Amino acid sequence: MAQKVLLLVENVSVPTDRRVWPECLSLRNAGYDVTVVSPQGNNKDRELFEVCAGIEIYRYSLPRASGGKRKFLWEYLRAFWQTWRLVRKLALARAFSVVHAANPPDILLIAASPLKRRGTRFIFDHHDLVPELYADRFGGGGALYWLSRLMELTSFRLADVVIATNESYRRIAIERGRKRPEDVFVVRNGPDLARFHSVDPHPSLKRGKRHLIGYVGDMAPQDGIDGAIRSLASLRRLRDDWHAIFVGGGEAFDEVVALASKLALGDLVEFTGALPTEDVVRIISAADVCLAPEPKTAFNDASTMIKIAEYMAMGRPIVSYDLTESRFTAADAALYATPNDEDDF
Repeated sequence: MAQKVLLLVENVSVPTDRRVWPECLSLRNAGYDVTVVSPQGNNKDRELFEVCAGIEIYRYSLPRASGGKRKFLWEYLRAFWQTWRLVRKLALARAFSVVHAANPPDILLIAASPLKRRGTRFIFDHHDLVPELYADRFGGGGALYWLSRLMELTSFRLADVVIATNESYRRIAIERGRKRPEDVFVVRNGPDLARFHSVDPHPSLKRGKRHLIGYVGDMAPQDGIDGAIRSLASLRRLRDDWHAIFVGGGEAFDEVVALASKLALGDLVEFTGALPTEDVVRIISAADVCLAPEPKTAFNDASTMIKIAEYMAMGRPIVSYDLTESRFTAADAALYATPNDEDDF
């Protein structure tokens, strides 16, 4: 009988999650019986139960937070309850050999902790540095910051094995998480080359301009889209033979659209929202340069930006701030601006 693996996710619905879903498929292909607990998506992944590619997916309703600390606390408390409820229900009917939890937030292994007493092995798939992300957005210190540190440490302690996305995260798991080096493995993010490949460019995307600037990714406060818009305003003072397309959505979407309008960039900058992969590929293929505008913070400097690997897979030049993991990924495929210098960018 196949061993049973339970994957827990909160940040992105499954199968939309571009890291977790390939992990699910790899486990299935290796002969494991895979079950996933995930939130519902906004416009897809809406069914509360679905069997997709032979993998059972149980979903729960989760209103997404935006703005202040209390809203995020409420989101995570609700996610904890829903995850605990579904784990308990599923564990009554089957014996899981492994629980594999992908952060953020750092609460999912805690929600599944009763299974630890049954001999279930725990894997902590460490996607984001939650304390650093919290400090970037809300400032360090305070009860919630230290709570985030405690939740992270507890997740490390519960885990038998940690999967890190890069060497920076691996070092944190060993030093801050007090894990043994032999229990921490690096599994880097990479694009699906069957989906991300260059296609014939559509000149119409340039809107009559000579050059197209592209951005594809999330638009959260830490992603630096506001800085990219200000950089484009500086560029416009030098030349206007370009058009820019920003693909993606998120908490900061309305704010950056308003900023572009305020800076009189409405005729040069286009925001599409989230798009299907085929449209994303079409835009990147037409771009003359692609942006990775994340400013240098403790969180961004240690994190791997999947957009950089996607741009590289399609042979696009990149402009990025000089961040440790961004430079490790792109090497000579990017031009690096002085960190947080928007004019240099």
